[in-house]
Amino acid sequence: MSRALSGATLALLWLGGGALAQAPTPALDSGDTAWMLVSAALVLLMTPGLAFFYGGLSRSASVLNTMMMSVTSIGLVGVLWTLVGYTLAFGEGGNALIGGLGHLGLEGLGGELTGSVPSSVFAAFQAMFAIIALALISGAVVERMRFGAFLLFGGLWSLLIYAPLAHWVWSADGWLFQLGALDFAGGTVIHIAAGVSALVAAWVLGPRLGYPRAAHVPHNVPFVLLGAGLLWFGWMGFNAGSALAANQTAALALLTTLVAPAAALLTWLGWEAARTGKPTAVGAATGLVVGLVAITPACAFVTPWAALVIGVLGATASFWTVQAKRRLGADDALDVFACHGVAGIVGALLTGALAWTTASGEAPGPQLLIQLIGVLASVAFTGLGSFVLLRLVGVLTQLRVSPRQEVGGMDLSAHSEQGYSDQEGGLGAPVFVGGD
Repeated sequence: MSRALSGATLALLWLGGGALAQAPTPALDSGDTAWMLVSAALVLLMTPGLAFFYGGLSRSASVLNTMMMSVTSIGLVGVLWTLVGYTLAFGEGGNALIGGLGHLGLEGLGGELTGSVPSSVFAAFQAMFAIIALALISGAVVERMRFGAFLLFGGLWSLLIYAPLAHWVWSADGWLFQLGALDFAGGTVIHIAAGVSALVAAWVLGPRLGYPRAAHVPHNVPFVLLGAGLLWFGWMGFNAGSALAANQTAALALLTTLVAPAAALLTWLGWEAARTGKPTAVGAATGLVVGLVAITPACAFVTPWAALVIGVLGATASFWTVQAKRRLGADDALDVFACHGVAGIVGALLTGALAWTTASGEAPGPQLLIQLIGVLASVAFTGLGSFVLLRLVGVLTQLRVSPRQEVGGMDLSAHSEQGYSDQEGGLGAPVFVGGD
């Protein structure tokens, strides 16, 4: 049996009150396997959903390039995960920092089980997580980062940052796993990591032309709503699938993945109405995504009422971070740090504060300290690592497109295509709203 464990295994140990040594010998369960096959497909759908979400928020002349960053992440990370990413994250014979190399090319998984499902299904499910983690970062650098530079950075980031962090948190050998950090479905591994890396990338690249005097408005709000809906749908597999079984743990994760985003959506609209007088469709979509992010680390560790609290507080923290984004000193184009980094941090910390509601983990005080250590470790590792990788990529190739390409839009210069047949080259250029 593979020793690779996810947040689901961690949940089963705490929720069941048992120890790993007391667990029965695993056997293949066809129902659990069927659920995991469906969950993997649901999580895969999230990345095209993110493409619509990000694409709608971008300018029309850069919509294809924005969406391609997400779509191409499927191919890039899918190949790298197969070759070496999985074994770095979950390979047997590793240490506290990195997995062993016994599963290069996904060798050695045939006939093996992870829990009650084939290890090959577990590897595919985890591949979907690695894919969307990279795609999330793209939202911070759209409309100015060269496509090739993003792919080079993304490949290095997936292998040298994402895989080790996944090992720390979800592998039985990982030091954060052994410390007792709770992250059921990726609040630390995916959202904090992607959010912090996105902020660093935006800072290294510099702001878009005209920022902050130019208003870069969403060109297709229906795309945004469609993308948010697809994300919510797929997120049910993302969180509930992390149980690695069709059981009560999965049921709780699915329920909290419903109620926390619902609360976050209403909270975001309330803050919008209080601040500007009118709730917006983009606000509704953003709020529900923030709620999904915030509940992800806690989804099987808290009760539904606690999930409501997490949704409200996560949305509040992210909303006011968006309002103060200029103080961050970086042009995070689609607010990846505010919506994923901040909500991920809030969710991870509230997991420690509220896990007592299901008798998970340690007492609130000690568990909160463990969660804080996990958050700080993720922020430091991903922030510093992303900075180094971006500087390295900058030495190997140019990071940013020319000013002319940026103003004219990324689609024609990067892909020789246009998102809309009646579109002219400069359509969707930033609108200057004040100043010289």
